[in-house]
Amino acid sequence: MFRVGLGKDMHRLIPGRPFVLGGVQIPFEKGEAGHSDGDVLAHAIIDAILGAAGLGDIGELFPSEAKWKDANSLELLKIAWTMVQGEGWRIANLDCVLCCENPKILPFRDKIRKSLAETLGIGFEQVFVKGKTAEGLGPLGKGEAIEALAICLLEKEAL
Repeated sequence: MFRVGLGKDMHRLIPGRPFVLGGVQIPFEKGEAGHSDGDVLAHAIIDAILGAAGLGDIGELFPSEAKWKDANSLELLKIAWTMVQGEGWRIANLDCVLCCENPKILPFRDKIRKSLAETLGIGFEQVFVKGKTAEGLGPLGKGEAIEALAICLLEKEAL
């Protein structure tokens, strides 16, 4: 049995915050604004895996409460993934797109893939991450925001 989930997240970029993608801190003059550490990629993946398993979304599981303030998004991903695994699911593959003008994603891609694969306990080859620009259009193109999309294919043995 297979199920597909799609996740999306977007955050404003502001000075004074770390820029974190898939648990990897990337040198940049701005970072993601958010209740947690703002890791848009981890957040999109959480929604993708929860959605595929029919277990809700990131806002339900981790509401904007003091308990989750400045939380490490990879820890949130581990919690969500443990729930999904508890229902008998495993990841076949995870494909992600990051949209921002800067910084460029390619120099950090393998480190991000490795971080996500280790967090989820899956193979490096099961995770892919691509960087795209918005060609100068809108808040993404003006460097005011970053967006992440993630699609996840889950599989489990049929009953």
